[in-house]
Amino acid sequence: MSDPKSGPPEERSLEQALVRWEARFSVGEYLFGERPNAYLASKAALLARGGRALSIADGEGRNSVWLAEQGLRVDAFDFSPTAVAKAERLALKRGVHVRFHVSETFAWSWEPCAYDLVAAIFIQFASPAVRQRLFALIKQTLKPGGLLILQGYRTEQLAYGTGGPPEADHLYTEAMIRTALNDMDIIELRCYDEHVDEGKGHAGPSALMGVLARKR
Repeated sequence: MSDPKSGPPEERSLEQALVRWEARFSVGEYLFGERPNAYLASKAALLARGGRALSIADGEGRNSVWLAEQGLRVDAFDFSPTAVAKAERLALKRGVHVRFHVSETFAWSWEPCAYDLVAAIFIQFASPAVRQRLFALIKQTLKPGGLLILQGYRTEQLAYGTGGPPEADHLYTEAMIRTALNDMDIIELRCYDEHVDEGKGHAGPSALMGVLARKR
């Protein structure tokens, strides 16, 4: 890894984030637990066995492994080698196959019209400009009729302080998501508060948003 004090600001920021997340994921337990995100799991009936799924910024594998258990062919990536190694161990423990990759988000191939499902669970590392670029890539890689399952924190999460980024513009509002996905069919956009128990990383009362959208 290069010196984070050198290079362009974006590169320094990415390397600093990687150092931080490598340290967080290096703990022995699974930082966000081994169970799938509850909102993602609530959509199990919509998942067609044999379909292709992509879990982005997948972390330690709890969501990608669960998708594989539902009979999907799953790709997953995260920029943390430590997280991906833990994800591989979780898949082995559960007896499923996931094609794991160590990749920064914008280094991923984003193959056009490749996936029946994209799972984007707590991907709130992105500023508004970066998020716009990321959402465009998600839409690009979905097949027509493919589903996006998105879970994230609303801006009200700042008052709870039980997980998520401290930057308000990284969090979701209903208006922002409706604008960002205005070229998709939004099947569900649910704003709700709920007690979350996802390891030490997400624990306690939380201001959440769950989104199910279909590519036209």
